[in-house]
Amino acid sequence: MVRLPIKTNSQTEMIDITALVQKQVTESGITDGLCVVFVPHTTAAVTINESADPAVKHDILMVLNKIVPWKEAYRHMEGNSPAHLKTSIIGSSETIVVEKGRLVLGTWQGIFFCEFDGPRTRKIDIRLIRA
Repeated sequence: MVRLPIKTNSQTEMIDITALVQKQVTESGITDGLCVVFVPHTTAAVTINESADPAVKHDILMVLNKIVPWKEAYRHMEGNSPAHLKTSIIGSSETIVVEKGRLVLGTWQGIFFCEFDGPRTRKIDIRLIRA
């Protein structure tokens, strides 16, 4: 397993980490198997979605912020309940097939680290499993 830092710059943002994950696959020498990306945080997540149009990231965050507003009668004392809820909606891990040394993603797909309580320095864990 490899643990890598991710620096975020906003309270909520999506960072394309596809190249970073592919670099780990390439350096591992694994040709066929699985790549698991895990975010060990309760207020950050990981997802796969369109990476060609930056407006998609904006739209996802806009809708999440409407579904889970920052101002509500939350009971969590830290004041970041919306971030916890968004993380539960998106999820903490993704599993991607590796074939011929490459992540198997659709034409427009990318892997995104999702920050919901930033800015912070975060971590992602990447585990590669040989087939």
